[in-house]
Amino acid sequence: MIRNRPNIKELAENIALDYQEKVTPLDRILEDEGLSVFYDSYGKNTFDGMTFYENGKFYIHLNTDLGNRPDSARGRFTLAHELGHYYIDSHRIGLKKGLLKPHPSRTNQKQFNRIEREADFFASCLLMPQERFSKDFYRKKFSIELIDFLKDEYNVSRTACAFRFADIGNHDIMIIYGENGKICWKYCSEQFPYQYLLYENRVAPNTVMGEYFKNITDNLFKKEEIWAVDIFNYVKDDDIQRKFFEHCITYKDKALSIIWEE
Repeated sequence: MIRNRPNIKELAENIALDYQEKVTPLDRILEDEGLSVFYDSYGKNTFDGMTFYENGKFYIHLNTDLGNRPDSARGRFTLAHELGHYYIDSHRIGLKKGLLKPHPSRTNQKQFNRIEREADFFASCLLMPQERFSKDFYRKKFSIELIDFLKDEYNVSRTACAFRFADIGNHDIMIIYGENGKICWKYCSEQFPYQYLLYENRVAPNTVMGEYFKNITDNLFKKEEIWAVDIFNYVKDDDIQRKFFEHCITYKDKALSIIWEE
């Protein structure tokens, strides 16, 4: 649960809408705030970003070893996340007073720490403000192609774009991320018809992701129909024949699936 969700949304989106560009100009925000950002090599098993307060100034460090470049989707989300630590009052005051210690941030994973979830939400709103974002999916049918169109329009990753769409899109979806046959996290629209998966920790076998993990070979970019009973828990008898679509994108031992009903 994110505290002060409406306030964080308003804060981030007001900042974004102060600029005319669709792709939020993070470099100009940094310049206007007088913030210093350092892109450097910090190793692959460390962090994506970190924000420090020292000698009366804030400093943001981004790890290039994990793909955090100024122009990359990952780098932009990480920077927007770190800006959340700067702009959100409780984060900024905590850093200044030493109540919130500088800590490593990681992107492309579901955050369980409240502070990190708030910064992730700020980043999502800053990079994809609802007023702009919603115009680009208005009256459009949901598909993976729509997500890919939106991610390119806003220079964000497919995962970040899917998260934002799940929150404010015009079609309810569920996002599932797995590694080595195990579910790492899931996220879904508030009104998605099922909230619980058939298996809490392992990938259901009769799904596109499940089939992939049975025999990892070439990477997949594949859409198929699946039965609700094969992936969700608490499916009523009347819904035994209910079908959904799953689009699964894989890379080596990792997989991301987006689930929706037409």
